[in-house]
Amino acid sequence: MNELNGKTAIITGASGGIGKAIAKALAREEMNLVIAARGKEVLEETAKEFTLKYKVKVLPVPCDVTKQADLENLVNIAIKEFKKIDALINSAGISSQYPFQEQPLEDIPRLVYTNYFGPVMLTRLIINHFIENKGGAIINIVSGSTLVDPPPRNFIVYTSLKQALRAFGKGLFWELRDFGIKVTSIMPGVTDTALTHKLKNISVDKSRLMGTKAIEDAIRFALTVPPNVCPLEISVINQRTPWTRPVIPYKQEHPQK
Repeated sequence: MNELNGKTAIITGASGGIGKAIAKALAREEMNLVIAARGKEVLEETAKEFTLKYKVKVLPVPCDVTKQADLENLVNIAIKEFKKIDALINSAGISSQYPFQEQPLEDIPRLVYTNYFGPVMLTRLIINHFIENKGGAIINIVSGSTLVDPPPRNFIVYTSLKQALRAFGKGLFWELRDFGIKVTSIMPGVTDTALTHKLKNISVDKSRLMGTKAIEDAIRFALTVPPNVCPLEISVINQRTPWTRPVIPYKQEHPQK
């Protein structure tokens, strides 16, 4: 029996990279999806593709996770369409690697609003829906860089915000566990996606990057454990990731999704 059949998940950052890979994996598991990202056309194409291929309902909702109004619209549309949401997967994220004294000023608020404000605000907007339904799963895509102390060079703003998101997830679990709500942080290493392909000189040795399958498997595991179990944190790291010498060099032009 497929435990995920007929359930519904909201996934941000779903037009590409890790988010799209997660959405595809859950569509294969016969979950209905509300997929969110900034790019309307790509999002609609993705929804059409998954609907035709996997025979599930996929609702595309254009959304900028840095804007509260967009997040409110996302939650309202999702609940109106599906009545009950079973999981929220916060996958939207951006990266920027520089020595701190060279960190572009405009990147700092973008990192704050995308990597921390977005997931926290979206969780706040849906949490009472989960409480009313006496259950729900919140999964945050954090970062393997949070496992390193001190954070890897050139990653300190990005990693500090991911550390905050990781701490938020832990606190949220302990605060809300009596409502049947599960909170899981996934901490992947640097992942081989279309986004990283656009970065120059990403790695001399591509084997140091990980694929999305391990992340997909971690998500599936988090959503199918017994009701009285919560995988609080799951780390999926390429064994050869050179944390002391980051795979992605700094001074990159980071493409918009």
